[in-house]
Amino acid sequence: MSGAQPGGQGLASRALHSRLFWPVVTLLALFALNVIVSPSFLAIRVHDGHLFGSLIDILRNGAPTLLVALGMTVVIATRGIDLSVGAVVAIAGALACTIIADSPDPGSVASVVTAVAIALGFSLLLGAWNGLLVAALGIQPIIATLILMTAGRGIAMLITEGQIITVSSPAYKVIGGGYWLGLPASIIIAGGMFLVAALLTRRTALGLLIESVGINPAASRLAGVRARSITWTVYVFSGLCAGVAGLMISSNVTAADANNAGLWIEMDAILAVVIGGTSLMGGRYSLTGTLVGAFIIQTLTTTVYTVGIAPEITLVFKALVVIAVCLLQSPAMRERMRRRTRITTPATAKAVAS
Repeated sequence: MSGAQPGGQGLASRALHSRLFWPVVTLLALFALNVIVSPSFLAIRVHDGHLFGSLIDILRNGAPTLLVALGMTVVIATRGIDLSVGAVVAIAGALACTIIADSPDPGSVASVVTAVAIALGFSLLLGAWNGLLVAALGIQPIIATLILMTAGRGIAMLITEGQIITVSSPAYKVIGGGYWLGLPASIIIAGGMFLVAALLTRRTALGLLIESVGINPAASRLAGVRARSITWTVYVFSGLCAGVAGLMISSNVTAADANNAGLWIEMDAILAVVIGGTSLMGGRYSLTGTLVGAFIIQTLTTTVYTVGIAPEITLVFKALVVIAVCLLQSPAMRERMRRRTRITTPATAKAVAS
């Protein structure tokens, strides 16, 4: 029995120092707080073959943030940043809604497919533009994407002519507010893109190449890695993720608001990536951590409404939670906890032996 104790302590120590430990603990703590305030928080009910409940709402409302954070993860892994995702969200929604509203038959599936294809194609083009500035012209990522962040809202306003474009298309409504197989379509879309990204980055050499570019771009080029192509690709993927998120957001409200759609979503995405354990210095990253981080951000928003926190201190509450998680994940804090574990373990072993 005494021989099993050190192994158990080692397992507990590894869990404690895992990058996902504190984010998961934080998410569970938020769930517990919501259950205390609202005992039916975890309840999931079925109505007309569709799933409903607070957890389903968190997953559905968090899907756009997850998508944007997914693209942000691979960008940050290459030592980059993409501040333009909020603008791309607004542009994609504005373009799709405008095309549908101007089509002869706004309710037809064909007009929706055309609008979605054009919006996603333009999102890919915007991502390629960011990749061109960063990879080919060597502009700092924060400056290159800040250009589109600033100009993007103007482009969205030009597309909508400064108006809120509303659409009445059941086919378009499905993307953000409809259901497939009993689940909200947005959850299935976000989950599908997450699985594809995970398979491509963890089951092929692509993930290793992304990490190598993030750790040392110069050494990667000398080793034969096409660092510029990798960098360009991750910005294109980030643009695609933001475009899909823009379609979800505009579809959910059946309208395109160039001023408010995707506003500050780039900040939520960066927070989700950092909470998930991905370093802003590039290199190693965690898509699973980003998934947890995105749902922490969305659960925080839900908790604010559930607990009844005043709207004027909502951002302060979210900031305090994020700061706490980041501090627990910081290298200095992890090292202090590791030292404390080393000190405690011999004392515990001596007590067991006696």
